[in-house]
Amino acid sequence: MPKVNVYLSDDLAEAVRDSGVPLSAICQRALEESVRRVTAIRATVLGDVDTDPTASLTHFTDRAKAVVRLAVDRARTDGVPEVGAEHLLHGLLAEGTNLAIHVLRATGVDPAAIHPPLSTGDTPATRFAPSAAAALELAVTEALTHGHNYVGCEHLLLGILADQETPTAHTLTTQGATLKQTRTAVLAALAGYVHLRANTPDPTPALTTALRAELAPLLDRLSRLEHHAGLA
Repeated sequence: MPKVNVYLSDDLAEAVRDSGVPLSAICQRALEESVRRVTAIRATVLGDVDTDPTASLTHFTDRAKAVVRLAVDRARTDGVPEVGAEHLLHGLLAEGTNLAIHVLRATGVDPAAIHPPLSTGDTPATRFAPSAAAALELAVTEALTHGHNYVGCEHLLLGILADQETPTAHTLTTQGATLKQTRTAVLAALAGYVHLRANTPDPTPALTTALRAELAPLLDRLSRLEHHAGLA
């Protein structure tokens, strides 16, 4: 059977040895699940958008699926042949209630000021553009990297930002939404949401305020560390 090297930090390697967990079996199951997710997203972006493109995306949240559908609908309405990353960003903004919106606000970005670079034509969309395919696959990668068993709108936002060469990512960065800061905000948001959900009947209205309070010192500390390390 082929072997794959897995590198662990010293602390984690020691903890694994002390706990006696079956590392090989755990890694194998995790890799199998990761392969299934990436295979599903690649099959989706290579498929025809005339049918429901989210049918095979069982690990996407309902809101994330709604965003993809809104993206496809907008591309069809505009009469362009491909669904691009700009349409995914439109879908995030148009859905309006997702965590990505709260993350943007928490980092000082006004969603209302973001205008995806949309265009019009006379050919209804039949496929995903490379920019959308990359954003969707990067969204899956972001979720897997952080150990999340789902892909949400916050991961879609990170997927769009991760492909820095696209006009859509540029649209976000010009408004102040950098990948590093947004990723930090997403992780803080998810931790904050779990806490608020446990202590508040309806956590959504309080989420942005709580995020701003929690995120400010963290971002300040990151900036100071970068400055001292000569990375600023």
